[in-house]
Amino acid sequence: MSKGLKIGLGILGVVILLIILTVSWATSKYNSFVGLNENVKSAWSQVENVYQRRADLVPNLVATVKGVANFERETYTAVTEARAKVGQIKLTADQLSDPAMIQKFQAAQDGLGSALSRLLVVSENYPQLKANENFLQLQAQLEGTENRITVERQKYNQVAQEYNTAIKKFPGVIIANFSGFKEKEYFKAAAGSEQVPKVQF
Repeated sequence: MSKGLKIGLGILGVVILLIILTVSWATSKYNSFVGLNENVKSAWSQVENVYQRRADLVPNLVATVKGVANFERETYTAVTEARAKVGQIKLTADQLSDPAMIQKFQAAQDGLGSALSRLLVVSENYPQLKANENFLQLQAQLEGTENRITVERQKYNQVAQEYNTAIKKFPGVIIANFSGFKEKEYFKAAAGSEQVPKVQF
């Protein structure tokens, strides 16, 4: 075997090895991104579950309030309308990269949360409602659900951050861009929440 042939085969072997290593690395990165994306989808499903739990509590809460306290009709009408708006906005895991859809979803959820808060505040004026066992149980379930929402949104933001960081790091960003992996949006605080509430006695 001639010296030139040996050098040529050696170079060919190195090139083939580099190709195999590059393909293996790219496959590993791609699979890593798929796993992280699935974690985001799973976390999103949990967020949807707790929001659905809250939406399911609303009719029972409104019915209990209506049955015990005949107060401001506009308050429970606002809750019902806010729940309807929440039901109209369907956000799939594939839309988590769309800031406008996330903002629309979050605004509807914040609207329902605000309406429920008004309902609970107004109900404080009715002693017979505060003494009603069904209302107290629903109120406790609602408070627990709000806490779950906070926890699940935080978990979602954590896995979204892991995913977003992974697809932005070099050299993985090349595979992410080539494969169509897009940044996921985060849940943000409601507008105006940075303001300290004014408490008056």
